[in-house]
Amino acid sequence: MTSSTTVHSPLRLYGRSGELAILEGLLARLWQGDGGALVLTAPPGLGRTALLREAAAAHRPRGPVLYATASPDEPGPHALPRPADALLARLRERGAARPLLVCADDAHAWDPASRTALALAARRLGPGSRVALLIAADDGPAFAGLPALRLGPLDEDAAAALLDRLAGGGEGVPGGADGPGRRPPGLPGATGGLDPVVRAELLREAAGNPRLLTGLTRRLTPDQLAGRTPLPCPLPGAEGVLAAHADRLDGLPAHTRALLLLAAAAQEHEPAGAGADALLLLRAGTRTGLPRDFLDGVLFGSAATEGFLQRAGSRVHFSHPLFARAVLHLAPPARRRATHEMLAALLAETGDRAAASAPPRGHPASPGAPVRSGEGPARSAHPGDRPGLPGTSAAPSGDRDALPLAALVQLSCAAPGPDTVLAARLEAAATAPYPHGERSSALCRAAALTTGPPLRSARFAAAAEQAALAGDPDRARALLARTGAAGEQSASPGLAPYVHGLLALRTGPAADAHAALIAAAALLGPYDPRRALDALLGAAEAAWVAGDAPGYLEAMGRIDPTPYDRAFASYRAGMCAVLAGRTEAGHALLRQCLDPVDPAPAALLRAGVAALVLGEVAAACRTGARALAAVRTAGPDALLPQALEHLAYAELRAGLHAGARAHALEGLHAARRTGQPNSSVHLHAVLALASSVEGPAEACAAHCDAALAGAGPHGLAQPATLATWARARADLAAGRSEEAAARLGPLVRPGPRQGHFAARMLAVPCYVEAAVLAGRGAEETGELHAAVAEFAGWTARTADPQAPAQLARCQALLAPAEEADARYAEALAHHARAGGDFERARTQLLYGQWLRRRRRTREARTPLRDALVAFQRCSARAWAERAAGELRAAGEQGLSVRPATDGALSALTPQQQRIARCVAEGATNREVALRLSLSPRTVDHHLRNVFAALGIRSRTELARLLGPEGP
Repeated sequence: MTSSTTVHSPLRLYGRSGELAILEGLLARLWQGDGGALVLTAPPGLGRTALLREAAAAHRPRGPVLYATASPDEPGPHALPRPADALLARLRERGAARPLLVCADDAHAWDPASRTALALAARRLGPGSRVALLIAADDGPAFAGLPALRLGPLDEDAAAALLDRLAGGGEGVPGGADGPGRRPPGLPGATGGLDPVVRAELLREAAGNPRLLTGLTRRLTPDQLAGRTPLPCPLPGAEGVLAAHADRLDGLPAHTRALLLLAAAAQEHEPAGAGADALLLLRAGTRTGLPRDFLDGVLFGSAATEGFLQRAGSRVHFSHPLFARAVLHLAPPARRRATHEMLAALLAETGDRAAASAPPRGHPASPGAPVRSGEGPARSAHPGDRPGLPGTSAAPSGDRDALPLAALVQLSCAAPGPDTVLAARLEAAATAPYPHGERSSALCRAAALTTGPPLRSARFAAAAEQAALAGDPDRARALLARTGAAGEQSASPGLAPYVHGLLALRTGPAADAHAALIAAAALLGPYDPRRALDALLGAAEAAWVAGDAPGYLEAMGRIDPTPYDRAFASYRAGMCAVLAGRTEAGHALLRQCLDPVDPAPAALLRAGVAALVLGEVAAACRTGARALAAVRTAGPDALLPQALEHLAYAELRAGLHAGARAHALEGLHAARRTGQPNSSVHLHAVLALASSVEGPAEACAAHCDAALAGAGPHGLAQPATLATWARARADLAAGRSEEAAARLGPLVRPGPRQGHFAARMLAVPCYVEAAVLAGRGAEETGELHAAVAEFAGWTARTADPQAPAQLARCQALLAPAEEADARYAEALAHHARAGGDFERARTQLLYGQWLRRRRRTREARTPLRDALVAFQRCSARAWAERAAGELRAAGEQGLSVRPATDGALSALTPQQQRIARCVAEGATNREVALRLSLSPRTVDHHLRNVFAALGIRSRTELARLLGPEGP
């Protein structure tokens, strides 16, 4: 036996740093005279061979390498002695002079005698051996019991780096694709032109398998990689990996192979990743003659299928998607068709599984923004407007009713080639109220059976729309990649740009979504008014969240209200009037939308938006709860994050912070699950506002950072404004009024707006409070009075119950001493009528603080005590601490909001303790004075007494004393 003489240059392996470190450890022990054995196990294509060759290249300078493989091009296992004793003796002889590395590639494919000898020799390599056996095999039982390293798929970053190198024309197959290890040439013409949608589809299809990713990429043309022509369906290049996976099936029992074929075929009518129905497999297996005890054991018991199938509740999944594809790839075409036809017959017996009512198509807007109708014009307005694709012929109603959608999909999988009639039947069936994921699968199959490029592209675009509504944006983008470039001829012009715009609305820059949807509406208008309406409402929503009032008016102005019901027409006209400055007329129109008769989620969400614009926060909460219930019942899944966001924002406006936080957290989870990062940004802003009341401060800061990080790149002005307002409110709670005023000033002052127009008036009370407490100079007094005057005009128009009390509080903050008492009394009277603990407590806190600064400490204790109790009742922890500090400064004793201070600090007065804590945090005397409403001279006097009482001489010592290690 001789070592391989082929010279291989070292490969660059992506995503295998951990595995390479383990191999380096094995070689290091071998070089020290302590060899051993290690089995690299993985399904085909994950890089076993590449890791073997990396280890061989690293060892060659230190000693000989024996490379044995089943390939006819290289020395194979036939060169090895077969008895284990003889093999072990030969290896020890070769390793006597220098450490020997033996690389056994594809050892699972060796003949049984050679495989057995190799396994026994590996087990007998004891400590002190100068031989290391590195065995690459599949994850079968051939080498069970030996130390093993199982390779997983490449992670997302590593797979992306590999794809970028492949598409960039560079050499090599980084990541360790299985095979001979030679470097393939780069892709001609694919230098830096990889389309992002094509890139995402290749990564999704390869599922972290480097060999598969290489095969898929190399079979695409430069125009397909650049997105100039549609991607083929299915993608070519997977044949080699599928054949390697199918090799594992040859030795399985006939019953197991038959069940695997049923499971793989049964997945075809399900949405991606849904698996197969165990009861359907049981019926199919029984009909094909499989033993009942075998079926029960696998589907409902603990019987094994060699690691191929896994159960999750009533669903059966393949352990890896490639196994399912390999099973179908291996099966003879006639048997595969027969299996699909039999499953179709079983599904037809089950009957139609459609929901009782169709889920809406529309997507809502963010808080305060418009919501697309979802239902479009009234049914009678456009008799010829059916929810299919224009220019296609629907199947007769009898044909569509004869088979449910799942059965038609199974029949389509049995089709040997393109089938115009079956494709039309699938498309017609997909207009029924099935779940959006199933409709997407059906339309995708219809497109695959279509030969004409225009109609094929249109059906792929319709499938992408349904995938987006199902909350699967990655699948939607993959289907859009099959529609080709934007200018390509299609039977449904504008549909692909429309879906692109919808995806951008939830995942991309708002400006891009606005432009795409405006353009799509112009293309859709002549033949598909329902989608054209959705596109214009989506463009209006994008403009709203971007703070672009002219863009909003432009999009809404393109809608002809004539065909629509009165509620929608009033909503459109009312929103436009409000943004155009005709507030009174706009409010009158919006009041006609508050009690919608239409139970569709989109109509309810529109009503909630109208209520918020009017300030009817109680109505907004009621309508938001109805909309959420409707979405949970009817879908679509993509609408759930927006429904939860609307309800949470309404609850914030109503002072129901705990409920808002709960709904926003659920919405954040739904947004992540359905791939909607823009919705996550909005929900982080809502959570930041809730945390600015309830705390802790760290949670508020984290949500603010998350909202601002996502809002900036995508131009989402609304959540950015809300997050900034939340951070300023948290600053106010902590007594940092100067920082709060600096954050809020750009959001509310006249001139170029840096905030969002819908939130500007809502932030004015916080800005006035922060500016007054910060002791802003006389030059800003006029600005504050102007802001309060504008807020007074807004208060006269809104129905928000807290607005009159907030206005009186702002006027009290700016009033002369002789008028402030009356203004505070007026504010508290308004609070008594409006209710709401948090806002009333804030007014009581400011009033008590004002009384204390006037040396009316006895009078100050009552409002401060009431504020403390109210803050505690609504779980506003940071605000309760601020109220408790003011109450201590007013002479109240026995408070326990903060932990009691031990040792010498207990001898300080409450005022001295507050000053000591502020100074320990790093505040200057002036900052402490502003925070505690004292003069700098008073702070200096108290600080000297603190130093004397504690026996310290510097601020540094004070900070150390009050730090984590101090009292």
